[in-house]
Amino acid sequence: MGKLKGFSEFDRLDEKYISVKSRIKNFREFTVKPSDKKIQEQGSRCMDCGVPFCHSGCPLGNLIPDFNDAVHEGKWEEALSILHTTNNFPEFTGRLCPAPCEAACVLGIINPPVSIELIEKNIVEKGFENGWIQPNPPEKRTGKKIAIIGSGPAGLAAAQQLNFAGHLVEVYERDSKIGGLLRYGIPDFKLEKNVIDRRIDIMQKEGVIFKTNIEIGKQITIEQLKKEFDIVLLCTGATIKRNLPIKGQELSGVIQAMDFLKKQNLVVDSLGTKEEHLNAKNKNVIVIGGGDTGSDCIGTSVRQGAKSITNFEIMPKPSKTRTKDNPWPYWPFTLKSSSSHDEGSNRKWSIMTKEFIGNKEGKLTGLKTVEVEWITNPEGEKELVEKQNSEKIWDCDLVLLALGFTGPEDKVLAGSDIKIDSFNKPITSKYMTSDNQIFAAGDNRRGQSLIVWAISEGREAAYEIDKLLMGATSLRTKLKGDLVK
Repeated sequence: MGKLKGFSEFDRLDEKYISVKSRIKNFREFTVKPSDKKIQEQGSRCMDCGVPFCHSGCPLGNLIPDFNDAVHEGKWEEALSILHTTNNFPEFTGRLCPAPCEAACVLGIINPPVSIELIEKNIVEKGFENGWIQPNPPEKRTGKKIAIIGSGPAGLAAAQQLNFAGHLVEVYERDSKIGGLLRYGIPDFKLEKNVIDRRIDIMQKEGVIFKTNIEIGKQITIEQLKKEFDIVLLCTGATIKRNLPIKGQELSGVIQAMDFLKKQNLVVDSLGTKEEHLNAKNKNVIVIGGGDTGSDCIGTSVRQGAKSITNFEIMPKPSKTRTKDNPWPYWPFTLKSSSSHDEGSNRKWSIMTKEFIGNKEGKLTGLKTVEVEWITNPEGEKELVEKQNSEKIWDCDLVLLALGFTGPEDKVLAGSDIKIDSFNKPITSKYMTSDNQIFAAGDNRRGQSLIVWAISEGREAAYEIDKLLMGATSLRTKLKGDLVK
């Protein structure tokens, strides 16, 4: 695999960006493509490990050493075939995945890990550039019909897999365009929407039917779908936003991150208009939440022309390197700075918001915080404690709540007797709910998670559905071999 001692000959290559000054003028992607030679050198850094932990680090089980070696050898089309074996949409994961595979890379014990995500992205982009990625409709149809509710990564992965198996698949989306969170929750500077459109075009030519502007539970009930389809698969995501239930939460200017991001995505797509209360221009912005969504809010606020941007995180500032209780190959809880952080934000750690402050007109003017620390109580559990005399008032015109999601909405299952858990998620066995005609996958089933988990869940659910309908299945998952063609 790779080049003998290539890992010691070549340094890790991270994706390069155009300058901050240039990229914040618009919402386009701003990465700089490395030369093929540089990517091949990165492929040669793969160590031919006895046990490739990157396999277990990746929820999709991507065959990483195999496509790394193919890239090293300049066999790009073969690398693409290997990559598509386990991953339906490497153009999405190559841009959006936090790369748990790299955290598990054996080389990472002693040196920077292999640039797996960079290699993955450039493999699939070369595939599109050279016309290697073409529609692949099934040779015959089974006569079985499947409805998929939700067109995010889980729904799309399941749709493509089930279509490969020969079933007639219809995907229902309540918004006006396909993509779910990919389209409306991810800023264009991370994922331009033509990247989604080109894949949707391929899937349509393969025979998948997409129906937009239809909300299940509103225009159509799930019981109606059950009468028309053999199986209904829930891939609606976990879209109930977590609130911050403190004084002043009702003030104008306290905005959910996803409402803010979706509005800007609609503007970029010429489907919406700028609204003052959802725009950061000339405002002092505070983003509460230190994850990817918070980072996306920062990058979006910068491009909208915010006066200032501050990012609050309730957790303490992570270490720059692994700690003793966070060894390889576990996910590293280390300090991570995104491209958006580098564009201009003031990050504050170990801080908790106590109150939103407003004027007589009900408009946000500031917020009150305290510093916090995490201590270990006598029971050995971590406990949050406020520091005395640490209260502070911050001037603020716009607060963006990037606090994650608690579970799926209940509209879709209205009127059904499907068993759910305390977070409103369907209780499943092999992706089947308590109704043997209804399956669930993705964030809808497992809760808020990563894009690679969503794709993996969609593939696994498709496997179980095909097996139920046909008695056996030629579809494969990460544990069972290759993607059927």
